[in-house]
Amino acid sequence: MSGRGWLTAKFWSKRLRKGRNAVLTRLFDTRTGRRLLIENIGPRVASMTIDAGDHLITFSPADYIGRKVFRKGHFERQHVDRLLSVLRERGLLRPHSCLLEIGGNIGTQTVYFALSAAYRRIVSIEPDPRNVDLLRRNIDQNKLDGTVTVVNCAAGAASGRIDFFMNESNHGKSSAFRKSPSDRKISVPVRPVNEVLEELLINPSDVGLVWMDIEGYEPVACRSMTPLLSRRVPFYMEFTPLFYGSQQTGEFIEMLAGFYETCLVFFEDDELPREMRVVDLPGGVEQYDVLFLP
Repeated sequence: MSGRGWLTAKFWSKRLRKGRNAVLTRLFDTRTGRRLLIENIGPRVASMTIDAGDHLITFSPADYIGRKVFRKGHFERQHVDRLLSVLRERGLLRPHSCLLEIGGNIGTQTVYFALSAAYRRIVSIEPDPRNVDLLRRNIDQNKLDGTVTVVNCAAGAASGRIDFFMNESNHGKSSAFRKSPSDRKISVPVRPVNEVLEELLINPSDVGLVWMDIEGYEPVACRSMTPLLSRRVPFYMEFTPLFYGSQQTGEFIEMLAGFYETCLVFFEDDELPREMRVVDLPGGVEQYDVLFLP
């Protein structure tokens, strides 16, 4: 090939490459493109960080929650906004109080609560070591370490250690209960919630909200924080009869009804929550969110 022919070929190759890159850039800036990209990232990429607008968020691309954050820019932030709106409307927001988050995961909701400035302090309890590393990073890189305290343990009846089963594709589904034969078993520390609060010098009267999502271990955790429940602290949790079974679901509802009379139930397909008596909580629905009212 002559020198001129080589230069011409190089010129068009460069133009084609720039055109291709421009098309791919536009594609990967759409939700479909982001989904294609995140689902085809190889295992060598251990973590990714994105700018979500008012905060940075770091996640594992191998994790369901991380993939959802990459596609949408958030993970169920509307649930935090909805809850804060309900609490505000009912006069239940105490700006100088503490938020106790049981099941902090990688800190998506933790960050959303912290950015809202609705609570003076946040204590986030998380047992999964993979999540804790990302949780701490997300707190630090958003300069929220003055607001959020991370506690690496499970919430349980007594101090010690328990078996913990790590889900490889959805870290948010990891639990003290094995749900899949492929879950990897490890040992994690466990502590009663009241003990954690005592160590941090937090009086139960200073807690303005408990937010809990611990994949079926909620009945055990609740038994370790009766001083909080006795004060009828606003309590939001993922309620999952599918995990508890019919007998434990009934016992759990009876226990909660001993502290709270009414609640708001957030069913997935409902636009607005339904107010009902705690004793009337449905046991035949697989999962829903509940706000127990003081």
